[in-house]
Amino acid sequence: MLTFLGFAMIATFLVLIMLKKMSPIAALVLIPALFCVFAGQGAQLGGYVIDGVGKLAPTAAMLMFAIVYFGVMIDVGLFDPIVRGILRFCRADPMRVVVGTAVLAAIVSLDGDGSTTFMITVSAMYPLYKRLGMSLVVMTGVAATANGVMNTLPWGGPTARAATALKLDAADIFVPMIPALAVGLLFVFVLAYVLGLKERRRLGLLTLPAGTGRSADPAEELLVAAGTGPAAATSPEASLPSARSTGPAPNTAAPHTPAPPAPAEGVTPAEGVTRTEGITPAEDGFQGLDPHRPTLRPRLYWFNAGLTVALLTAMIMELLPIPVLFLLGAALALTVNFPHMPDQKARIAAHAENVLNVAGMVFAAAVFTGVLTGTGMVKHMADWLVGAIPEGMGPHMALVTGLLSLPLTYFMSNDGFYFGVLPVLAEAGAAHGVSPLEIARASLVGQALHMSSPLVPAVYVLVGMAKVEFGDHTRFTVKWAALTSLVVLAAGMLFGII
Repeated sequence: MLTFLGFAMIATFLVLIMLKKMSPIAALVLIPALFCVFAGQGAQLGGYVIDGVGKLAPTAAMLMFAIVYFGVMIDVGLFDPIVRGILRFCRADPMRVVVGTAVLAAIVSLDGDGSTTFMITVSAMYPLYKRLGMSLVVMTGVAATANGVMNTLPWGGPTARAATALKLDAADIFVPMIPALAVGLLFVFVLAYVLGLKERRRLGLLTLPAGTGRSADPAEELLVAAGTGPAAATSPEASLPSARSTGPAPNTAAPHTPAPPAPAEGVTPAEGVTRTEGITPAEDGFQGLDPHRPTLRPRLYWFNAGLTVALLTAMIMELLPIPVLFLLGAALALTVNFPHMPDQKARIAAHAENVLNVAGMVFAAAVFTGVLTGTGMVKHMADWLVGAIPEGMGPHMALVTGLLSLPLTYFMSNDGFYFGVLPVLAEAGAAHGVSPLEIARASLVGQALHMSSPLVPAVYVLVGMAKVEFGDHTRFTVKWAALTSLVVLAAGMLFGII
């Protein structure tokens, strides 16, 4: 009974948010509460919710102060050189923009924190997607999938959990998996290239306006075009034109306005048709990385860079709990960069919306996970899936583990899967001569899909900052993320790693 209710609860949640019948926060709270009553445990609902909130409170604190910290770092210009480098590569070509998104997300994912990756990636790329009228779910899907592959780094979480659960060395699990993960990351880049080509065919090859006289650096031009400073707000030449390229040497001397392209998935009609000559940021309703914004602190660049490196190093070395590190980092970054109290309040207020949205999602997800765990639904679902494995599949438990990691890490937290299910799978594999190392490596392949799970707090940072509906993101991303996970699994088997 609990097995059926668990699957029914998850299915109901996904259907309602993908059909946009409920907001994610409402669905995360009301649906599990209802199913808790169906399970005959309504009287225990309060205890389940408090337990769930208690377990996720450190995560919520970490995300809150991480948003403030990296928001301040974006404000003061720490990531502007990275943005310029990506924009030099992207120019105004939709294909390059999507590939640049994948590359940027993969690079920033080296810090092992998904929320950090999404904040930096969206802040850098969102203005460009918006200005070109590109599909925002392409951005969120590519960023989440690239981060999912990179999430298998030993300091990212899943590898450490697998090593702890099976009492193995994390290096013995991760290092042999590098070739398979590299193939998975290459597949993400190829996927980004294909999706970018589709966007290019839909929008055409766009060009920057000729002779703006603002800068010889195309990245600077793009930053100005997406910015919010006085130059961007007053100069019609600071925006990207909507003229499409009709040949190898497009004529930008007399741009025209073609019929607007059909809006892509994740792009509202307003976003898809406002690419007209002379558009200003005020009309477009978004803000970008203006290179002339008053919050820049160029004299403090190396201090901020050193502080960020020190913070990430402390995270990797686990010198202090991550929420404490971000709390200290945010306080120090605000104090040094904005010593005056009104400026500090202004920076906190500027990022308050993201903080509230993400924290609200995390605490709402605590209701969902609390009910799933407290009622025993998760345990019954896992036992049913493990019990459904045919006896003849015993010698192939590594393959079975890899396949099961896709749905289980999507519908469960990493803690639930690695500490609750993985030991059972390893025990079943050991009975048929399958090494625990192979089981542990196979358990990592589902991470590309896991990063788009409704139970992952970082995904709400991604969709919130990108202003994408969670249901739209789910519909678009799940199929590509699942395919990426299967590619990693196939590569692992081909190389004899799994």
